[in-house]
Amino acid sequence: MMLRRGFSVLVLVTIAFFALGSASAKDAGNSNDYLALGDSIPFGYIAQVRFEYINPLNFVGYPDWTGLGFGLNTANAGCPGETSGSFLSSGAPDNGCRLYRGHVPLHVNYGSATTQMEYATTFLQQHGGTALVTIQVGGNDVALLEQVCNNDPTCIATGLPQVLAAAANNMATILGGLRATGYAGPIVIVNYYSTDYSNQGVTQIYSALNQAITSPAPFFGATVADVFSAFQAAAAQAGGKPCVAGLLNGLSTVSTVLQCDVHPSQSGHKLITQTIGSANH
Repeated sequence: MMLRRGFSVLVLVTIAFFALGSASAKDAGNSNDYLALGDSIPFGYIAQVRFEYINPLNFVGYPDWTGLGFGLNTANAGCPGETSGSFLSSGAPDNGCRLYRGHVPLHVNYGSATTQMEYATTFLQQHGGTALVTIQVGGNDVALLEQVCNNDPTCIATGLPQVLAAAANNMATILGGLRATGYAGPIVIVNYYSTDYSNQGVTQIYSALNQAITSPAPFFGATVADVFSAFQAAAAQAGGKPCVAGLLNGLSTVSTVLQCDVHPSQSGHKLITQTIGSANH
């Protein structure tokens, strides 16, 4: 997501079905290819691993479940630490994507492409009948702000509007670039869940981020998978805490208090897949 907080370069590691038979998808052809784009959430990142980094098959995310459930050939280009800016430009700040990609493999090889955007557009040009594209990016934009502010709430509140405006503009550029390849099929923007719905401050930040990254969707024929609401409903009986609801990866700790990484567990990834399906009904 926002964040690969636990990555150190140490080695340096019930699905809901939906119909893709919309008019735009039919126009795009009958290919079974599925392109998943974004950050560490689609990548399937897990914070507390060691030598597993050397093999990307150790990381299973919602693109894997989506491809399996819908009979699609998945190309998962997600990169842990990707920001909306670094998605577009190799010179933009990221939260570790370039470091990660430089030392251990992603699910796909970018080849000569220097950015995820370049990989994505090349993929769509070469796979004109792609059946589905999903994208989830922007969480690391907020994570970088939190790091610069040293998690000071006043500093974050001051800097957040500019960060969100940039994320919205970058998402519009991304969607426009994907459509410029001639791709006419479904594009689903996957929004972000709150890591703790009982924390009003945290939840408001994710809600504002989601508004920003989904605002360009109508202009490019994209839909939104409302993961924010899906996780909120699933965590309701756990006091609004996705960690307690089993939707996030737990952390090994000597503390008796349950602690989680910010990334989804497998049940969390399956819920995201179901939400993607709902977005296409």
